[in-house]
Amino acid sequence: MDKDQGELSGLDYLRARIKDWHGSAMAETMNMRLIAVDDGTATFEAFPSPSYYNPQMRVHGGYAATLIDSATGCAVQTKLAAGVGYGTIELKVNYVRKMVAETGRLLCTGTVIHAGRTMLTAEARITDEHGKLYAHGSGTFLVYPT
Repeated sequence: MDKDQGELSGLDYLRARIKDWHGSAMAETMNMRLIAVDDGTATFEAFPSPSYYNPQMRVHGGYAATLIDSATGCAVQTKLAAGVGYGTIELKVNYVRKMVAETGRLLCTGTVIHAGRTMLTAEARITDEHGKLYAHGSGTFLVYPT
């Protein structure tokens, strides 16, 4: 955990990350970026390419799962106080249509559904810039002190 992350609320930490973006190795590899956060929500943008294709020549389902896990996780993080961490304990993904490089920019917005003391749940939707749905999902997150 970054020193700043332990001193800031989850929302403030993510706002600082957006201003001074230096994504994780995973975000860089997947060509995705956190672009917006607010209380209980987080939005990523991503740009699929043939680099993420499966043998059927479409974007691998793990790409959508990673986007959904990231958006729901960051939405959860916006609800956490300084010094509180979380981890994904369950993830569900529904694939609605295929993604290919020509799909273009994708947006994935996660929203907290329930914020309990020890567990939070959130949902997310992946759409293109015109609002067409490509996948949606939900996750459950365990909260723990850091």
